[in-house]
Amino acid sequence: MATRKQAMSGGSNGNRLGLWLGLALIIILLDQFTKVLILGNFQLGDSRYVTSFFNVVRVHNLGAAFSFLHDAGGWQRWFFVGLGAVATIFITVMLRKHGQQTLFATALTLILGGAIGNVVDRLLHGYVVDFIQVHWGAQYYFPSFNIADSAITVGAALLIWDEIRRVRRG
Repeated sequence: MATRKQAMSGGSNGNRLGLWLGLALIIILLDQFTKVLILGNFQLGDSRYVTSFFNVVRVHNLGAAFSFLHDAGGWQRWFFVGLGAVATIFITVMLRKHGQQTLFATALTLILGGAIGNVVDRLLHGYVVDFIQVHWGAQYYFPSFNIADSAITVGAALLIWDEIRRVRRG
Protein backbone atom coordinates (compact mmCIF):
# COMPACT_ATOMS: atom_id res chain seq x y z
CA MET A 1 0.00 0.00 0.00
CA ALA A 2 1.41 3.40 -1.00
CA THR A 3 2.05 6.00 1.66
CA ARG A 4 0.42 9.41 1.43
CA LYS A 5 3.76 10.96 0.41
CA GLN A 6 4.21 8.35 -2.32
CA ALA A 7 0.68 8.92 -3.61
CA MET A 8 1.24 12.68 -3.74
CA SER A 9 4.52 12.21 -5.57
CA GLY A 10 2.88 10.21 -8.35
CA GLY A 11 3.02 6.66 -7.06
CA SER A 12 4.88 4.16 -4.98
CA ASN A 13 7.82 4.02 -7.39
CA GLY A 14 8.60 7.68 -6.76
CA ASN A 15 8.09 8.76 -10.38
CA ARG A 16 6.55 12.11 -9.35
CA LEU A 17 4.12 12.24 -12.31
CA GLY A 18 1.94 14.80 -10.54
CA LEU A 19 4.90 17.13 -10.08
CA TRP A 20 5.90 16.90 -13.74
CA LEU A 21 2.34 17.43 -15.00
CA GLY A 22 1.98 20.40 -12.65
CA LEU A 23 5.15 21.97 -14.02
CA ALA A 24 3.92 21.37 -17.58
CA LEU A 25 0.68 23.13 -16.63
CA ILE A 26 2.64 26.14 -15.37
CA ILE A 27 4.48 26.32 -18.71
CA ILE A 28 1.17 26.11 -20.60
CA LEU A 29 -0.40 28.84 -18.47
CA LEU A 30 2.64 31.13 -18.78
CA ASP A 31 2.70 30.57 -22.54
CA GLN A 32 -1.01 31.25 -22.97
CA PHE A 33 -0.92 34.29 -20.66
CA THR A 34 1.85 35.92 -22.69
CA LYS A 35 0.00 35.17 -25.93
CA VAL A 36 -3.21 36.73 -24.58
CA LEU A 37 -1.19 39.86 -23.77
CA ILE A 38 0.20 39.97 -27.30
CA LEU A 39 -3.18 39.37 -28.94
CA GLY A 40 -4.75 42.07 -26.79
CA ASN A 41 -2.08 44.73 -27.32
CA PHE A 42 -0.63 44.15 -30.78
CA GLN A 43 -2.07 44.00 -34.26
CA LEU A 44 -0.71 41.40 -36.66
CA GLY A 45 2.69 42.62 -37.84
CA ASP A 46 3.18 45.18 -35.04
CA SER A 47 6.68 45.35 -33.61
CA ARG A 48 8.03 47.20 -30.59
CA TYR A 49 11.72 47.83 -30.08
CA VAL A 50 12.91 46.68 -26.64
CA THR A 51 16.72 46.53 -26.94
CA SER A 52 19.28 46.67 -29.73
CA PHE A 53 18.80 42.91 -30.26
CA PHE A 54 15.24 42.19 -29.11
CA ASN A 55 11.77 43.20 -30.30
CA VAL A 56 8.28 42.16 -29.26
CA VAL A 57 6.21 41.41 -32.36
CA ARG A 58 2.94 39.75 -33.32
CA VAL A 59 3.34 37.00 -35.87
CA HIS A 60 0.96 34.17 -36.77
CA ASN A 61 2.72 30.92 -37.64
CA LEU A 62 0.59 28.41 -39.54
CA GLY A 63 3.49 25.95 -39.70
CA ALA A 64 5.99 24.50 -37.28
CA ALA A 65 9.49 25.59 -36.26
CA PHE A 66 10.97 28.23 -38.55
CA SER A 67 7.56 28.39 -40.31
CA PHE A 68 8.04 24.90 -41.75
CA LEU A 69 4.89 24.08 -43.80
CA HIS A 70 3.52 27.60 -43.22
CA ASP A 71 2.07 27.74 -46.75
CA ALA A 72 0.87 24.13 -46.95
CA GLY A 73 -2.79 24.99 -47.46
CA GLY A 74 -4.33 24.34 -44.03
CA TRP A 75 -3.96 20.60 -43.54
CA GLN A 76 -0.88 21.21 -41.40
CA ARG A 77 -3.03 22.65 -38.58
CA TRP A 78 -4.65 19.28 -37.92
CA PHE A 79 -1.44 17.38 -38.58
CA PHE A 80 0.37 19.37 -35.86
CA VAL A 81 -2.61 19.05 -33.48
CA GLY A 82 -2.52 15.27 -33.97
CA LEU A 83 1.24 15.18 -33.58
CA GLY A 84 0.90 17.17 -30.36
CA ALA A 85 -1.72 14.74 -29.05
CA VAL A 86 0.48 11.73 -29.81
CA ALA A 87 3.49 13.48 -28.22
CA THR A 88 1.41 14.28 -25.12
CA ILE A 89 0.44 10.63 -24.65
CA PHE A 90 3.97 9.37 -25.30
CA ILE A 91 5.60 11.91 -22.97
CA THR A 92 3.07 11.25 -20.20
CA VAL A 93 3.81 7.51 -20.39
CA MET A 94 7.55 8.25 -20.31
CA LEU A 95 7.11 10.54 -17.29
CA ARG A 96 5.12 7.84 -15.51
CA LYS A 97 7.90 5.30 -16.15
CA HIS A 98 10.94 7.54 -15.67
CA GLY A 99 9.72 10.40 -13.48
CA GLN A 100 12.37 9.69 -10.87
CA GLN A 101 15.11 10.63 -13.39
CA THR A 102 15.10 14.36 -12.71
CA LEU A 103 17.00 15.70 -15.73
CA PHE A 104 15.22 13.42 -18.20
CA ALA A 105 11.80 14.19 -16.69
CA THR A 106 12.51 17.93 -16.63
CA ALA A 107 13.37 17.81 -20.32
CA LEU A 108 10.21 15.88 -21.15
CA THR A 109 8.11 18.23 -19.01
CA LEU A 110 9.41 21.30 -20.86
CA ILE A 111 8.68 19.66 -24.21
CA LEU A 112 5.22 18.59 -23.02
CA GLY A 113 4.26 22.05 -21.77
CA GLY A 114 5.53 23.70 -24.93
CA ALA A 115 3.83 21.24 -27.25
CA ILE A 116 0.48 21.61 -25.51
CA GLY A 117 0.84 25.40 -25.45
CA ASN A 118 1.21 25.48 -29.21
CA VAL A 119 -1.59 22.92 -29.73
CA VAL A 120 -3.92 25.18 -27.74
CA ASP A 121 -3.10 28.01 -30.16
CA ARG A 122 -3.80 25.83 -33.18
CA LEU A 123 -7.13 24.74 -31.75
CA LEU A 124 -8.21 28.25 -30.70
CA HIS A 125 -6.83 30.33 -33.56
CA GLY A 126 -5.69 28.02 -36.36
CA TYR A 127 -2.13 29.31 -35.96
CA VAL A 128 0.55 29.71 -33.31
CA VAL A 129 1.12 33.18 -31.87
CA ASP A 130 4.83 34.08 -31.94
CA PHE A 131 6.11 37.29 -30.37
CA ILE A 132 9.78 37.08 -29.39
CA GLN A 133 12.10 38.44 -32.06
CA VAL A 134 15.88 38.39 -31.69
CA HIS A 135 18.03 40.18 -34.22
CA TRP A 136 21.51 41.47 -34.95
CA GLY A 137 21.46 44.91 -36.46
CA ALA A 138 18.78 45.61 -39.00
CA GLN A 139 19.65 42.74 -41.33
CA TYR A 140 19.78 39.46 -39.38
CA TYR A 141 16.53 38.34 -37.78
CA PHE A 142 16.03 34.99 -36.11
CA PRO A 143 12.52 33.61 -36.77
CA SER A 144 10.02 34.80 -34.16
CA PHE A 145 9.10 32.37 -31.39
CA ASN A 146 7.21 32.16 -28.09
CA ILE A 147 7.41 30.73 -24.56
CA ALA A 148 6.23 27.28 -25.74
CA ASP A 149 8.94 27.18 -28.42
CA SER A 150 11.52 28.20 -25.83
CA ALA A 151 10.40 25.41 -23.48
CA ILE A 152 10.59 22.85 -26.30
CA THR A 153 14.08 24.03 -27.26
CA VAL A 154 15.41 23.97 -23.70
CA GLY A 155 13.79 20.56 -23.18
CA ALA A 156 15.44 19.18 -26.33
CA ALA A 157 18.83 20.53 -25.19
CA LEU A 158 18.35 18.90 -21.78
CA LEU A 159 17.47 15.58 -23.46
CA ILE A 160 20.72 15.72 -25.42
CA TRP A 161 22.68 16.62 -22.28
CA ASP A 162 21.00 13.78 -20.37
CA GLU A 163 21.90 11.29 -23.11
CA ILE A 164 25.52 12.48 -23.23
CA ARG A 165 25.75 12.03 -19.46
CA ARG A 166 24.23 8.55 -19.74
CA VAL A 167 26.68 7.49 -22.46
CA ARG A 168 29.68 8.80 -20.52
CA ARG A 169 28.61 6.88 -17.40
CA GLY A 170 27.88 3.71 -19.26
